[in-house]
Amino acid sequence: MIPKTYKEVIDLGDGREISIETGKLAKQAHGSVVVQSGKCMMLCTVVSNYKQSPVDFLPLTVDYREKFAAAGRYPGGFFKREARPSDGEVLTMRLVDRVLRPLFPKDYHSEVQVMIQLMSHDENVMPDAMAGLAASAAIQLSDFPFECAISEARVARVDGQFIINPTRAQLAESDIDMMIGASADSVMMVEGEMDEISEEEMADAIKFAHEAIKVQCAAQVRLAEAVGKKETREYEGEREDLDLAQKIYDMAYDKVYAIAKAGSSKKERGMAFSEIKEEIKATFSEEELEDFGDLVSKYYNKAEKAAIRNLTLDEGLRLDGRKTDEIRPIWCEVDYLPSTHGSSVFTRGETQALATVTLGTSRDANKIDMPSYEGEENFYLHYNFPPFCTGEARPLRGTSRREVGHGNLAQRGLKGMIPDDCPYTVRVVSEVLESNGSSSMATVCAGTMALMDAGVQMTRPVSGIAMGLISDAESGKYAVLSDILGDEDHLGDMDFKVTGTAEGITACQMDIKVKGLSYEILVNALQQARDGRLHILSKLTDTIEAPNAEVKEHAPTMVTRRIPNEFIGALIGPGGKVIQEMQKETETTIVINEDPVTEEGIVEILGVGSTGIDAVMAKIDSLLFKPEVGSVYEVKVIKMLDFGAVVEYMEAPGNEVLLHVSELAWERTENVSDVVNMGDVFDVKYFGLDKRTRKEKVSRKAILPKPEGYVERPPRDNNRNGRDNRGRDNRGRDNRGRDNRRDDRKPREDKKED
Repeated sequence: MIPKTYKEVIDLGDGREISIETGKLAKQAHGSVVVQSGKCMMLCTVVSNYKQSPVDFLPLTVDYREKFAAAGRYPGGFFKREARPSDGEVLTMRLVDRVLRPLFPKDYHSEVQVMIQLMSHDENVMPDAMAGLAASAAIQLSDFPFECAISEARVARVDGQFIINPTRAQLAESDIDMMIGASADSVMMVEGEMDEISEEEMADAIKFAHEAIKVQCAAQVRLAEAVGKKETREYEGEREDLDLAQKIYDMAYDKVYAIAKAGSSKKERGMAFSEIKEEIKATFSEEELEDFGDLVSKYYNKAEKAAIRNLTLDEGLRLDGRKTDEIRPIWCEVDYLPSTHGSSVFTRGETQALATVTLGTSRDANKIDMPSYEGEENFYLHYNFPPFCTGEARPLRGTSRREVGHGNLAQRGLKGMIPDDCPYTVRVVSEVLESNGSSSMATVCAGTMALMDAGVQMTRPVSGIAMGLISDAESGKYAVLSDILGDEDHLGDMDFKVTGTAEGITACQMDIKVKGLSYEILVNALQQARDGRLHILSKLTDTIEAPNAEVKEHAPTMVTRRIPNEFIGALIGPGGKVIQEMQKETETTIVINEDPVTEEGIVEILGVGSTGIDAVMAKIDSLLFKPEVGSVYEVKVIKMLDFGAVVEYMEAPGNEVLLHVSELAWERTENVSDVVNMGDVFDVKYFGLDKRTRKEKVSRKAILPKPEGYVERPPRDNNRNGRDNRGRDNRGRDNRGRDNRRDDRKPREDKKED
C-alpha cells in the first residue's frame, strides 16, 4: 500500500523551488521530512525521549552527515564507509543547533536528537542552506514543546543584487556569504564573511534574507496543518517556588549589585559571589537544602543576573568597572618564537592568544573531501582551546565542535586579506592561553600580526571585537557592550563578533536571544563595534605597522616558475629520479602542478636561502634552453674525443653539443688537443640541424677570421665518371657490366619436393 504523502513547495525565484514532503520515509521517528531542491535531497528525522534527563540543561544533539553515495562516490580511507564528521559537517551542525536550542522550554530536559542526512547531491545546490529548514519542518510535525517554526537561508550579492540560496558558482562571484537563521518574527542567528562591506549593507542583507525566511516558515505551518498538528506532549517541568525565589532575590540582589559595581577581577568577584551564595545557603537547615537546595542555586543565579544587568542599564557600569564602550587594556608582541616562520602574542584584559604562521607549498594545502564539495584551502587557521586557559582541569577529547567553529570564524575574517598572488600555502595556529571574553577575536588579532611578521603581504590588517547587548522591553532601555567578558556573554540578550579592516566588515557571528530586535539597535551596535574594532586595529599597527618585506632568514622562500607541459617529464625524470636528486642536492622542495587553462606546468620551489633555489632555476633554464640559428654562444669543453670536443653551453649547464674537429679551425686539424683542451671556454656559432648528419651543428671557426691566402677545398665528388659511391653507373651496372638492380633480377625458382 502506497503511503499518503503531504507536500509544500517554496518558490525561490529564477525557476528554483524547495519542496518539503512527509509521510513516505522514516515514519517511526517523531517527525520526518524530505527536503528537495533540484536533485538535492535530504532526510531529516527528530526524536525526543519522553522521560526527562537528570540534568539541568537541554541534551540536544544535532547531527548533519553527507553520504558519499549521494554524489556517486566512495569514501576515502582504508575502510570504505563514512566515519567521523568533517569540519564542514560540524559547522552545519552548529548553525542548526544555535537556532533550535533557544526555542525549547528552559525546563525541558528530555534528550532530543535531530539527524539530517544528505541523500542526493546536486552540484548547483548548496545543501547546508536547507538544513535549518529541514530540522524545523520535522519538529513542526512532532509533539515537541517548541516555540515556533524557524528556517535558515544563505544570502549572496552579485553585481549589487541579493540572491537567496545561491549556487556555488554565484557564491564565487559574490562579495557577501551570510547564513541567517530566523523565525517569522525575529532574526536569531547570523554568520558569514564579506568583502569589507559597511554596517548598513550588512543590515540590508539580513533584512532580505529574513523576508525569504518568513515564506519558508509559513510553508512549514501549512504542512503541519495539512498533516494534522499533534498536541504538544506533557512533561514534568522544573519545580518552582515563587516565595523562595523572592526571598533569595531580596537576600542577594543588593550585595551582588555592590560587588558588581566595585569593578573587581574575574577571580575576586567570583570568590565574592560564591561567599554570598554560601551565606544564603547557611540560612537554611540541612533538611531544607536537601529538599530544595537546587532551587536556592537557581534563584540566586537569577538574582545575580538581574543585579548585573540593572547596573549596566541604570548606571552604564560593567562587572570590571568599565563603561559600555570601553576596551580592556591591550598589549602585543611579534616575533616571539625564534624558530617559527611568524609569531605574535595578543593580550586583551584576561584573554590571550599566541599565534604562529607556517609557510609551505601547494602540497601542504588543506584538502577538503566532502560529497557536496571537493577542493583545497591554501590559507587555513586552526584554533586550540586547552582547559588551562580558563583555570580548569578536564579531559582532552580531541578537537571540539566549538574549536572548529571559532577557528572557522577567525579564518573567514582573515582569508579575504590574503592576496591571490601569495605563492605560499599559509597555516595559522592559535593557542588560547587565557580566556575571559572572545578568544576567537583575539585569534584574529594575533593572526594578523603573525601573518605580517611572517612576511605575508596582507592587503590590509584585520582586527576583531566581541559585542553584547542588554535591553529591557518595558522601559525601552538598552546598552551595547564593547569587548564583552565571558560573564557578560551569558547574561546578555545578544552577543556578536565582528572582524574587519579600516575599510569594512570581513566576517561576523551573531546570536540574538531577544525577540523583535529592531534594525535600528542592530545598526547602532554594529557602529559601536566599528569604533572598538578600529581602536584595537591601532594597537596592532602600533606593534607592527606593515608586513615585513621579506620572510625570515630561517623561513623558506617560494619561487614559482611556469614551463611548457612537454618539459614536465624531463624535469621529473624516470620514476622521479631527476626531481628527487635535485631536491636532495639543493635542499629544496619542488612541487609541479599542471594548469589546465594555459596547458603549462607550474613549478613551485621552496627553500631556505637563495643558493638551492638558484640551482633549481638554473636546471630549469637549462631544460628550457633552445639555441637560435645564427646566434653565438659561450661554451666550455667538457669532453675530448678523437673526432671533436663535447662542449656545454655556459648559460645552460647540462646542455651539450658536439663541436666536430672540422669546425675547430680553418686550418686542417689532425688532433683536437692541438686547438682546444678540457675546460677551455670560447664562443661558437649555432647552425641548427646539419642536413647530412641530422645532428646539431656548432662551429668555432665560423666566427674566426679566415687565414690570409686560405683556399677553400673543393667539395668531395661522390659521383665521379657517372658512377655512384659503390661504383655503379647510372644504369645500375657495375664495372663488369653486370646489372645489379634488384628490380631486373630473375626471380629464384623454389625447389619442388619430389
